[in-house]
Amino acid sequence: MTEEEDQSAAHWVAYRPVQVAGRLAVGGLLLAGLAWLVRGVWEVRLAVAGEPGDGPPDQGNGVHRPLNSLEDSYHWVTSAGAGLALVCALLFLSWLWRLRDNARALSGDAPKYLGFWVYLGWVLPVFNLWVPRGIVVDAFRGSAPGRRLPGSVDVWWALWLLGTFGGVGVVYRDSTDEIIGRAYGEVWPLLVCDAAVVGAAVAGALAVRAVTAVQVERIRGARAQEAEVGAV
Repeated sequence: MTEEEDQSAAHWVAYRPVQVAGRLAVGGLLLAGLAWLVRGVWEVRLAVAGEPGDGPPDQGNGVHRPLNSLEDSYHWVTSAGAGLALVCALLFLSWLWRLRDNARALSGDAPKYLGFWVYLGWVLPVFNLWVPRGIVVDAFRGSAPGRRLPGSVDVWWALWLLGTFGGVGVVYRDSTDEIIGRAYGEVWPLLVCDAAVVGAAVAGALAVRAVTAVQVERIRGARAQEAEVGAV
């Protein structure tokens, strides 16, 4: 390899494909949002049907009565929703890794958050209040310094926090039978959290599209510059 070829190769940077990953993440978010919308519909159905005469499914002290058909279908709905949420999480994390790596290649700076935060940032108490949003913001600023952060990022994160920590969102402590009992007693808090999760899914899809588009634009510009340098 000649000296000129060495210099040309030094200017070429390998960027990770992010556009398809972004589309998959958008699809996963919208499917998860749809799952929570269906879940809300089933909770309304439970509230309208009213609590059976033999009480809620979870009768305390580890005693559970047999489920009726509506309650049993709600279990299926929540299980399907949990499955779609898992798929959504995997697709989102795949996109986030690529976004973060490309931002590092574009800026030449180390990411603000180390790699393990891409996973642990979602589950560690207290840190999960800001770290995941911080990773997205850091990657955006590394990709497009000086550009304004899309408003959908903040909307997504605010709704995500409300839906997650509202008691019955993506992460909740109550069992499905206990949630059914709450739907019979007072359904509105459940629906508020469901609405927040659905809104977070839609806003998250918009945020992924916006952030991905900015990074793809920057990568194309960087590659054009690299091609010009290589042609010299």
